[in-house]
Parts: sequence; C-alpha cells; structure tokens
Amino acid sequence: MRDLRLMAEITGSDLPSAKLKIIQMTYEELVRDHAGEMIEKLVTDVISKEAVEIRFDFEDNEQWSVICIFDEEDKEISVRLYVNNQYALYFGYYNDQDEFSEITQKLTTEEIKIIPKALQKLMTKVLTDERGMRIPGHLLSK
Repeated sequence: MRDLRLMAEITGSDLPSAKLKIIQMTYEELVRDHAGEMIEKLVTDVISKEAVEIRFDFEDNEQWSVICIFDEEDKEISVRLYVNNQYALYFGYYNDQDEFSEITQKLTTEEIKIIPKALQKLMTKVLTDERGMRIPGHLLSK
C-alpha cells in the first residue's frame, strides 16, 4: 500500500469565489514537487523556537550536519549539509505497516537559497568541526 498525503490548494483570485481543491499525492511526490515549501516550513519553525539544535551525524564514510523538525505524527523534515556543499532534503515517516521509511533528495540552487545564510554558515561550522551546537532560533533568520 502506498502512503498518501492530502494537500489543500486554494484556487481562484478572490476569496469569496475561491475553491478548495484537495490533491492526493505520495510522500515521494510531496518531496519531489514541494521541496521548497517543505524547507520554508522547516525554516519558519526553527527560527521561532527558543533554542535549536544543529547536529553532526555520520554513517559509514558519509558525514553531514542536520537541522530538523518533527510533526505530531512523528514525521521528520530535515535539511542536511554534506561535504562539498551538497544540501539535501530528508523526509522520514512511518508507513501503514508502522515501518520507518525515508526519502532524501538533493536540493537545487533555488531551494538552497531559501535557507538563511546564517543557518548555512552554522551548518558548515558543525560539519567542519564535527560537533553539534545549540543556539537561539532567532539567530538563524539572518
């Protein structure tokens, strides 16, 4: 069984005549087609928090810095920075069989521009130092 995400979209130019359209899509389509919006959601969420953690992580020979948020259904949205300035959007979720699944997609230049410069610099520092940090969220918006 495929996991589906319902998304609402308002169509029409003025609110009285606007219509609500429900779009059904898989999580893969959500990440592929709406990565920019997911990054904006992550950035909006983290800059509003009192404290935010940027972690250093690794697996086998791969290393990255990561900042993430979780929703009420235990879905994870995160941005990862790998060596050579390669950014990726990561989406983790539990499927209908309660098994953890993940989707990772490399970010385009336009999507990277959504990430505030201050956050990019701090993610680079975490990756270089191989040490996470905890900072006030409002510092990431600059």
